Order: sequence, then C-alpha cells, then structure tokens
Amino acid sequence: MVRRNPKPDASLAEILGGRSGALEATVPVVAFVAVFTLVDAAAWAWPVAWAGGAAVLAAAAVGGVRLAGGGRPRAVLFGLLGVAVAALVALYTGRAVDFFLVQIVSNAASALAWAVSIVIRWPLLGLAVGMVLGQNTRWRRDPHLLRGYQRASWVWVGQYLVRVAVFLPLYFANAVLALGVARSVLTWPLVAVCVTLSWPVLRSALPPGHHGLRHPAEEPPGSQPST
Repeated sequence: MVRRNPKPDASLAEILGGRSGALEATVPVVAFVAVFTLVDAAAWAWPVAWAGGAAVLAAAAVGGVRLAGGGRPRAVLFGLLGVAVAALVALYTGRAVDFFLVQIVSNAASALAWAVSIVIRWPLLGLAVGMVLGQNTRWRRDPHLLRGYQRASWVWVGQYLVRVAVFLPLYFANAVLALGVARSVLTWPLVAVCVTLSWPVLRSALPPGHHGLRHPAEEPPGSQPST
C-alpha cells in the first residue's frame, strides 16, 4: 500500500499510494463472480471450482503484469496466495459466498489491529509512513506527529469497519453477485477516500510552524500530549 521511493515533496496521498494495487485486487473478484454466475446459469457442474480457478488465473495474470512492471515479488506472492486461499475455502465448503469469507475476516482483524495500535501509541499509519520515509520510529519522539498519526489511523479503522458492515449482511444473505459488486466498490474507491481524509486529519494535530512528516521534532516522551 505504500510507495517505496516517494518524491522529496510527496504528500501523504503520494506516500501511501495504494490505488493501483487496490484496482488489481478487484480483478480476481470480478473473474470469480462472472464465471460463477455464467456457469451456474448454464447449470454446469462444479460452478465454484470453475469460478475459483478463474480467480486464481486472473490473480496470476495480474501478478505477472505487476512483476513485469517492477512490482515486488513478495507482494505479488501474497496477493496470489490470498486469492488461492479464498478459492480453496469456497471449494471446500461448496458455497460460492465463502470466497469472500477470508476478506471479511481480514477486514475485521485489520480494524482490531489498527485500533489496538492506536491505544498502545504505536499507530500503524505512523509505522507505515515512517518506514517509507526512512525514519523508522523517530516520529514517535514528536508528540504532535504521534498524536496526528493516532487520529489519522482512526480513519483506517473506519475503512475496515465499513467493509465489514456491508459485507456481513450480504454474506448471510448468500448474495454472491452483490458481494462482488460491494467488494469492487469498497476497494480502491474507499482506499482513495481513506488516504485523502488521512492527511487533513493528521495535519489537525500539527501546530503552526511544524515542519511536517519528513522532519519530526524530537521532544522527551513525557511531553507527549494526549490524543
């Protein structure tokens, strides 16, 4: 989700990026839903198996394009593995709707992880941005920047909760097509909104004259303001 070499004057949106990867994440889902719908309508055998195979092939094709474009092999492997696991779960249960079960669980777990990171004062947004900027955890010594990352991380918690709130009713209703549409709509558009909102929320914690994300001020930990 983060860019490896942001420009020197990159904004938070440019640092976080994520749109291209999120767009690519929708391709296997579209393939799964499209093939399942067609095969099921044609009354062919094993519609879930056909759909799962199509999703894995689509993920492999997307991964190949990403590698050719300089993408990281580890990210490609994890993306392909996630689709394969989702397809295997659906194949094991025989229910197409279970293809989305891994996504639902991962979003719930992500919301919890981000919330916990805020409470223990190690906000994941700060860790991600700090890693990209080469700061490691130096930003934690800036009380205002720490508070900003905590505030902005709540936006990301909200992103995951929105997905869970939308996906769960559709899952229990066995609405495969609706889940596919919701997954596509709530992938890169929601990520784009989340990234866009994170910056003003983060800046709201920075006092006038603060040098920004790239130049955290170092103050004693005891001077950190509360969130």
